Amino acid sequence: MTDIVDELKWRGLFAQSTDEDALRKALADGPVTFYCGFDPTAASLHVGHLVQVLTVRRLQQAGHRPLALVGGATGQIGDPRPTAERTLNDPETIARWVARLRAQIEPFLTFEGPNAATMVNNLDWTAGMSAIEFLRDIGKHFRVNKMLTKDSIARRLESDEGISYTEFSYQLLQSMDFLELYRRYGCVLQQGGSDQWGNLTAGLDLIHRLEPHAAVHALATPLMTKADGTKFGKTEGGAIWLDPEMTTPYAFYQFWLNVDDRDISTYMRILSFKSRTELEELEKLTEERPQARTAQRALAEELTTLVHGADQCAAVIAASKALFGQGDLGELDEATLSAALSEVPHARVGELGPVVDLFAEVGLVASKSAARRTVKEGGAYVNNAKVTGEDAVADAADLLHGRWLVLRRGKKNLAAIEVVAG
Repeated sequence: MTDIVDELKWRGLFAQSTDEDALRKALADGPVTFYCGFDPTAASLHVGHLVQVLTVRRLQQAGHRPLALVGGATGQIGDPRPTAERTLNDPETIARWVARLRAQIEPFLTFEGPNAATMVNNLDWTAGMSAIEFLRDIGKHFRVNKMLTKDSIARRLESDEGISYTEFSYQLLQSMDFLELYRRYGCVLQQGGSDQWGNLTAGLDLIHRLEPHAAVHALATPLMTKADGTKFGKTEGGAIWLDPEMTTPYAFYQFWLNVDDRDISTYMRILSFKSRTELEELEKLTEERPQARTAQRALAEELTTLVHGADQCAAVIAASKALFGQGDLGELDEATLSAALSEVPHARVGELGPVVDLFAEVGLVASKSAARRTVKEGGAYVNNAKVTGEDAVADAADLLHGRWLVLRRGKKNLAAIEVVAG
C-alpha cells in the first residue's frame, strides 16, 4: 500500500489533522492504536456512518489497531445538534441499541492477528463515576470560554432554543473517552467527521493537561455532500439505514444505483475498496457513457455485498433485472420481491379484474382508454408477459407468491398490484 496519509488524501478522506507531519510519521512508524466513536442514538447506523466505519477498516488494513467505541454513556446524552435538543432515550433502549450497533460494525473489522480490533463501551468507565469525581477530575481542566467557541456550541447558543447543560457537557464526556483509551490501550489517534473537530481537539487538550508527554493526534474526514444540495444519505422515505429491517437490501442497492453522476466519483473514492486504477477507469466510463451507470452499479454491488452479504446482493441484482424483463420473476423469493415492489408505485385491491382497469388503478396510465391504447401498441406487460388483448383479465393463477402482479408499460415504467383479503 502507498503511504496511508497519501491514500486518504487521494480518496478525499483527509479534511484536517492536528499536526500532519507528526501524524504521517506516527502512522509510518506504526502500528498506531486509534479509535472512532459511534453513539447509539437510533436502532441502526445509516449510510452516513459508512464513511467512518470504512475509514476504520481502511486504517486497519494499513496495519493499525482500531478501537471501535459504541457509546453507551455518550448515547444517553447526545452530541449537540445544530438547532435543537435531542430527545433522551431510556437506558434500557440505549443498551439494546449498543448491542445492535456493535453487531453492525463488527463484520467490517478483523478481531484476530497483531492489529486485532477491539470493541469498547464508554459506559465501562463512566457508570461508576460520581458527579463530584467527574467535576473534579475532568471538568476542572475545561475552560468555559474556550468551550463556547466550538462550532456545535456556538450554533446552538445562536438558536432560539439555546443549549442545556446536559448537551453542553457532551464535549467533556467524549474528551474523557480519549483519555481513558490512551491510558487503557495506548490509543494515540482519534478519528471522526469534520463536524466533530471541536470534540476531537478537546480530547487532545485534556490528554495534554493530564499526560503532558503524550504524543496524540486527531484526524477528521470531510462531511459527504450531494451536488443537488440535499443531505447525503436521505431520500424522500427518510434515512438509508444499514439494518435490513429498516431499509431493505433492495432499497439500499437502489440508493447507490441512483447516485447523481456529479457525485459518483467522490463517493467511489471515499467508500470503495477498489484500486486507484479501477476507480479511474470507472470515472472515465462515467464521462464517456453516463447513461450506462457503470460506476453506480459497481459501487451499489460492492457496498450491498459489504453491508448485506453476497447472497443478498445477488438476490437484489436478480430482482432488478427481472423487474425489467431480464429474468424470471417467479424465481425471486417473496421477501426480495416484496422489498423491490415496495419501491415502485403500487395499489392494493380486493380482487383481480381486467388488465386495463389495473393499469389505470395503479396510475401507469391516465385512463382505461389510455390503457387500451398501450395494449394495442404492444407496450403492456403483466409479470413480463406481453398483454395481447384489450379484454385480458388477470387471474389468481398469475399472482406471484399468491399476492403480487408486476405491471409494466414500455421498458421502464413499473408498478405493482397487491391482492389483499377483504
